[in-house]
Amino acid sequence: MTPPNTEPIFLLGPTGSGKSAAAVELAERLGNAEIISADAYQVYRGMPIITAAPSEEEMERIPHHLIGFLDPAEDNDAATHARRAGECIRRLRESGKRPIITGGSGLYVKFISHGISPAPPSDPALRAELSRLAPEELVRRLQEADPEGAAATDLCNLRYVERNLEIVLLGGKPLSYWRNNWQQPIGRGCVINRSVEELDARIAARTEQMLQEGAIEEVEALNPDSLSHTAAKTLGLAQVQDYLAGRLKRVELAAAITLATRQYAKRQRTWLRREKWLVPVTDVTELYRAFE
Repeated sequence: MTPPNTEPIFLLGPTGSGKSAAAVELAERLGNAEIISADAYQVYRGMPIITAAPSEEEMERIPHHLIGFLDPAEDNDAATHARRAGECIRRLRESGKRPIITGGSGLYVKFISHGISPAPPSDPALRAELSRLAPEELVRRLQEADPEGAAATDLCNLRYVERNLEIVLLGGKPLSYWRNNWQQPIGRGCVINRSVEELDARIAARTEQMLQEGAIEEVEALNPDSLSHTAAKTLGLAQVQDYLAGRLKRVELAAAITLATRQYAKRQRTWLRREKWLVPVTDVTELYRAFE
């Protein structure tokens, strides 16, 4: 008897592209697959709506891992998540199951697919120092320390600027040194391609659906003072908090979340284009043909 194919599959795409539904359908077609989340925020309990976690119906159809298990007061990071995902992958493969890793958090995916980066770990003292700098000062320092690395960095994403500057300062080497030391991917991957216009429409529709399903009430039930640094960065959370505090009107809320989500999706598309190991697909039929 031919042993089952347990090679990991990476199913990626920008937020709103339909990864969760596509992963479930692909898993059902393959017959021996289970899904592992590579999302930084879907790990948290009590936040399934605002994090756009897979629905209960989807999780009943196919087993999911690393969804809704962490208290929002606990931090999460790419290296820790990759180790958890690696253990899930090992267990699934040993049992003859095929892991499908899906999510939109780039570094989380990269650490799972290519191994944890050899770049220096975060230093709390330096991170605190950098967090006090003005955005333009952070950008200037990165450009001076590593001009090539700065040119390849999304300078509008201050989290990336801060982390990249930290790597350069702690490691004493340009970003290109660390980026060229990845392992080969542990499996094959696809990225769901949609036009910008289609993706924007899907994001707007999903935002309205989240609000109708109770995203405001979900955020209101959270204790903002106890949210971890990671959980507090959940997409859409700040906008709902602004509404609850009276800083946004209800009619402005959907537009604010949609705009933030579109901006995030643009950064994701930029990252995904750089990942040349990913094969672009447009529907589940193409996915199934790629991995059957």
